[in-house]
Amino acid sequence: RWLPALRRRCDIAGKRLSGTGLAAEGRVLRAVLYVYHHRLLRHRSYLALQQVEQCLKRLWKMNLLGCIETLAELIPKKSTSQARAECLVPSQPMLETVALKVLGGCKLILRLLDCCCKAFLLSVKHLCSEEFILLNTVASGLLSRLWFVIQYRCVLQSLMSLYGMLLTSLHLVSETQQMPYIKGFTFPSDISNFLGVNISYEVKKQKARMLTTKKPTSWLKKLFPTMPEAVSEVGKTRNSVTCMSAVNNCSVPCPVDIGEPVL
Repeated sequence: RWLPALRRRCDIAGKRLSGTGLAAEGRVLRAVLYVYHHRLLRHRSYLALQQVEQCLKRLWKMNLLGCIETLAELIPKKSTSQARAECLVPSQPMLETVALKVLGGCKLILRLLDCCCKAFLLSVKHLCSEEFILLNTVASGLLSRLWFVIQYRCVLQSLMSLYGMLLTSLHLVSETQQMPYIKGFTFPSDISNFLGVNISYEVKKQKARMLTTKKPTSWLKKLFPTMPEAVSEVGKTRNSVTCMSAVNNCSVPCPVDIGEPVL
């Protein structure tokens, strides 16, 4: 009875881990760090971005997605008939390995969320100080998208529910045939106690911190001053004609679009 439920949890966790959002944001983050490596090597925002990138790199290198997909392939797709009382199930070493990686993945995602929140607040703080405007503008948008992707797709919640199903399966399989693989470690019965934080409360606290941060509007007003409403239509037309003539007389060549990808 628990095999179809375990397969469903594996499929859900695998789809949320393999989404395009995490991979895309990770590529953009690596590109930003590559561009600013020699310019801002000791800058606090750059160092905070490096911590976020390190968490993402460890999450992919632990091959959590590959282990979950391998476990899903070992589970029979069709349920056995009632007449046959036995079927092939994943072994205890396989279940223990995946459960251990899920625990480590949850810890890493919690660390990733915390690093995203700290780096975002630091970028906004430097924006308010009018310091490295371009880098901090890109970093704040990138970090907010990465934090939102993890929360919106419920990556952490899907892994926690998968661990609960893995623990139930592990108990049932170990009762049938004892084959302990990981020794000296007791799998926690409650993953929330193992992680040490209340997930919903922690996410709400991080969201409140990011939303109540002082907005960097002072330097935006200096860069893009607002036009007074009392300006006459004649003045607007005169200014537009003057600007167009200045553009036409300008001999500086048009720069290359900075949005083109660098191969």
